[in-house]
Amino acid sequence: MTARIDNTFADLYAANQSGFVAYIMGGDPSHSASLELMKALPDAGVDIIELGMPFTDPAADGPVIELAGLRALKSGTTVRSVLDMAKEFRKDNDTTPIILMGYANPVHHMGYAQFAAATKDAGVDGAIIVDLPPEEDGELRAAFERHDLALIRLATPTTDDARLPKVVAGTKGFVYYVSVAGITGAAKGENAAISEAVNRIRKASGLPVVVGFGVKTPKQAAEVAKSADAVVVGSAIVDALYKGGKDAALELVRNLSAAAHGE
Repeated sequence: MTARIDNTFADLYAANQSGFVAYIMGGDPSHSASLELMKALPDAGVDIIELGMPFTDPAADGPVIELAGLRALKSGTTVRSVLDMAKEFRKDNDTTPIILMGYANPVHHMGYAQFAAATKDAGVDGAIIVDLPPEEDGELRAAFERHDLALIRLATPTTDDARLPKVVAGTKGFVYYVSVAGITGAAKGENAAISEAVNRIRKASGLPVVVGFGVKTPKQAAEVAKSADAVVVGSAIVDALYKGGKDAALELVRNLSAAAHGE
């Protein structure tokens, strides 16, 4: 439901704040532990939750998230069990947007129409399919539109003015700017370049622009928040969960959220 995303950004704009988006891998280390963490994220200051769907060949992910995906797969996680997690979350929270993030293969295997219907039924608001370019996402986009779901596209430092209109056409909710041309958790992109890119994408799309891939610390989050409509952190949270459990992950989330919100 794109209204949840729109309402979240409207509230952030009214408060003159950038938002904070937290990525967690569904099913890492287990379904129950992952769900417990997910339920705690809004109270820790998370505005939007990105929920990872594990895949055996995650080409865009760095080692931290790749290993999290392998742990999730080992625990029996599937696309449907990730959707079940979202459905459980929705029993207690009907306001925090949930965005699925994953790869085309499992979605295609499930069937685009079936995936869209199940996504809507689970109370999820949209999805980012990182390896499905605009030229190939027409069937999924049409299925998402029928269910008022946001298919969110990625723009990168190599997305030039000729390419950008194709990326933003049909995108709903927000545009995700990959601040580093590489894999998740890579080095932070130059702040001036990020600011310029965010303004260019915002102008082309008329949508909020969130920035992720490479943001790891509260200091980095605060810098990116100066230009982005929201800041995404994934690898650092996943790593904190793996090394220190839920409490360590939530402590990091609270610090990142405060930095992104300018608190």
